[in-house]
This record gives sequence, structure tokens and C-alpha cells, in this order.
Amino acid sequence: MAEVESLETLLEKSASALDEREASEMKRILYGAPTPKIELPREAVEKAGAGNFELAAYKFPVSGEEESRPRRIVRIAVVQNEIVKPTTAPISEQKTALWDRIKEITHTASLCGVNIICYQEAWPQPFFFCTREKYPWTEFAESAEDGPTIKLCQEMAARYNMVIVSSILERDANHGGILFNTAVIISNTGKVLGKTRKNHIPRVGDFNESTYYMEGNTGHKVFQTAYGRIAVNICYGRHHPLNWLGYGINGAE
Repeated sequence: MAEVESLETLLEKSASALDEREASEMKRILYGAPTPKIELPREAVEKAGAGNFELAAYKFPVSGEEESRPRRIVRIAVVQNEIVKPTTAPISEQKTALWDRIKEITHTASLCGVNIICYQEAWPQPFFFCTREKYPWTEFAESAEDGPTIKLCQEMAARYNMVIVSSILERDANHGGILFNTAVIISNTGKVLGKTRKNHIPRVGDFNESTYYMEGNTGHKVFQTAYGRIAVNICYGRHHPLNWLGYGINGAE
């Protein structure tokens, strides 16, 4: 049996067996309004090929124009990264390799005119939350204010005039070194605007992320950036409607 590349390829295969109207209706039911593809700069496409990562862009059109305000276009990048070094390599080598890869990806995003880039959950480490093995994995934890990953993100945000949302495993040195799953929001000037902590932890059968960190205590923060008011709903928190309500009430766009 041939390997399944992705859900998208399966859907495209199914759509090919339908007529144009049926295929369009299937996609509308699954995805909502059409999202046309955007052609990206050749330099960005070439860099993605050289760096061995995929690149795609889509437009989310509005239904109509306002009369009293000009259109505001915000370009958002979302990143699904991968580990670079084997998980048996020294921690410092694993982190450095991930930093180098995210620098390539972020530079490529800047060539596409991205305003806000969101890295994946806990990107500067392997996804070890499913193992329940605490050591050596908690050595990846660092400060959300001045840790090395955040300093790197500050440099890139200022260089590319880009808001960066960077998720890390946070070690809170002011409170006994307790760990949190934290997203740090950095302005396009390189300033740390603040952080928000994952407030719902999955405890499903043998999968229990409280082995590593506890529920966040930062509430439903919203951050004013040059490109809009943003909030970050981390992973399992997206399943909780009151999370979305809280961010909306606090003014997230």
C-alpha cells in the first residue's frame, strides 16, 4: 500500500472524482470560504527548497470593502518545524541546530512580507511530552524574559520588522524554577511584550503533560502589536470555548 502523504492529498484525489461544482462544495463544507493560493517570490521558494522545508501561502479574503476605513492586510506565517539533531545528541547541540533552522525559516518568511510569525508549540526542543521521562528533557527549559531562545527571537524580530510568537518550555526562576508551557510575544522592534502560559493541560489516559509543567496563571492576555491585537491559545486550550471567549472579551482581533 502506498504511503499516505497527507490529508490534503487524499482530499485532492477524492475531488478529482467529482465534477467541478461537487468538488467546490466539498471544499466549502470542509474549509469554509475559498482561500486562493498566493504566488510567492522566487527567492523565497528557492530558499525553502535549499533548506528542505515546504512553503505555501493562501489568501483569506473579506466579503466586502468598508467605506470609511482602508483595507488592512496582515500577513501571518505559521511554522511546523522538525528536529534536526538526534535526541541522543547533547542538549546544546540540539538547541543550536534548531535555532539555525528557525533562522532560515524566518528569513524566508521575511522575503514573503510576513508581519507576524508563529512558531510551533515548544519548538526549541524535541516533542518529549508524550514520553513522561522528565530528564534530561527539562534541561531544555529556559527563561521567558532573557533566555537564549528569546534573545535570538528579539534579534530576528527587529531585523525583519516582524512580530514573533515563540513557544518555549519556561523555567520561572523567581518561583522555585517551576515549569510552564509558555508563548512569548515579541514586537517588531524586538521588545518582549509579554508572555502567556498554556492554561489547560491534557490528562488523557497515559498521556499527562503535567509531568513537565502545570496550568498557566496568566489569564487571557491580549497583546497590542503594530499589526493588530493578538492572543495565543496554546494547543489543548483550543478545545475550551471559554478560552476563546476570554480572549475575545479582552479585545483580541
